[in-house]
Amino acid sequence: MSADDYPAVSDPALLSPEESLDDDELGDIDAGYAPPDRPLGSTAWGITERELGSHEDLAHRLAREEPEPADMDTDGLGDTTDTDGELIDDQVGDRRAGRLTAWEAELDSRSDFWAHDVGIDNGAASAEEAAVHVVPDTDERDG
Repeated sequence: MSADDYPAVSDPALLSPEESLDDDELGDIDAGYAPPDRPLGSTAWGITERELGSHEDLAHRLAREEPEPADMDTDGLGDTTDTDGELIDDQVGDRRAGRLTAWEAELDSRSDFWAHDVGIDNGAASAEEAAVHVVPDTDERDG
């Protein structure tokens, strides 16, 4: 007996290729293209030959501009999602320190933690120095 002598058996659990593809498995070409409801750009400035050779006046250019989306949920600088969003921390202080120099030329390792503020140097501080603020003593904070 040969293979041709047996009838073809189809497995009922197998789907045909038309039924086996889900919508999310289709490629971009298979999914097709849906054109927009109206033509885009056909009414914009600079499409015709005459418009390309001339300049659009300022009033029409300003009328075409779209405003930036405003964020109405925020109240300004320092807004974050996981903190209170304040720019000034009352535990750190709001006075900016100036140019920092070594307190004394000592060989004591504890002197590395102390610096002397010589004043703001006309805005020439680095970002790290600009981030340093004067911390008031506990007596100054309470009174």
